[in-house]
Amino acid sequence: MKWNRQIITGSVLPSVTNDNNIEIMKNVFLFLLTFVAMVAEAQTKGNFEVLDLGNFKLHVYNTNDALGDASYIIEGNDGVVTLEQPLFRDNVSEFNTYVTSLNKPVQKIITNYHVGGTGNHDIVMIEGMPEFVKGAIYGGMMQNFAKMFGDAIVPMPTGKAEEVSLGSTQNWGGVKFSFQQGASTDFPAASIIIGGKVYYTHWAPAKSHISHLQISSLAAIDAEIAEAEKALKSGCEYFIGGHGGAAKSNMVKFKINYLKTMKRTIAANNTADSFIDAMKKAYPNLPGEAGLSDLANILYK
Repeated sequence: MKWNRQIITGSVLPSVTNDNNIEIMKNVFLFLLTFVAMVAEAQTKGNFEVLDLGNFKLHVYNTNDALGDASYIIEGNDGVVTLEQPLFRDNVSEFNTYVTSLNKPVQKIITNYHVGGTGNHDIVMIEGMPEFVKGAIYGGMMQNFAKMFGDAIVPMPTGKAEEVSLGSTQNWGGVKFSFQQGASTDFPAASIIIGGKVYYTHWAPAKSHISHLQISSLAAIDAEIAEAEKALKSGCEYFIGGHGGAAKSNMVKFKINYLKTMKRTIAANNTADSFIDAMKKAYPNLPGEAGLSDLANILYK
């Protein structure tokens, strides 16, 4: 069984304002009641793939963990930068061994949407995220992971967090990192343009039905369309996420068209069942069809 970091909150947090914290935390405990009795599948260690982008290499680590996370290493001429390090102990060990094998200094460790196994090393986060991850929403999620997965995951990191501003561009390892506002209905982290060729956001685009963990309201649909259109206009070659691996622009275009079809389908259908039937008809045999019920239940509640 594959879980997801967002499964504990029941949504991608359509809003993270204080006014909605109570409702969000209700979702936390509802999902805990559903899943806490389940046992996560035994971990299968991950695998690496490498994309040579000329002046830098992108190492994609597919963790194959219970949360479906992905981690990345950006290898420049002068050193490496890690992004979204893994959380599960076996993956942390495998990832760190691989980083060491590159025989280059680690110049920065970026923690964006996903807190991981960075130990006592200093990290980089977007401005405001260090406090957010300590709060009831994200902090509560991480505490629940500790209860569920026990020693299979590493303890919360203890290193100092350096904060960078949205709109800023940093140069690490000879590679530029441009930090931009992420989807407005997601955690208050950043979309990152890496070396002008790679676009990172929370969810990598994929040719499949979108999960209710990513889309939980009409507002979330609009926010994800806006984010995907911004990604497409960036001119990047690859599009990556904390969930999912590396995709090309055709997957971003598919996501945009899919979400616009979803909006039209919602407007044309008054019930969850008719919405599900219409989406199946629009996208026959598309992977992820089983998740349409959960999606419809949220959109039509």
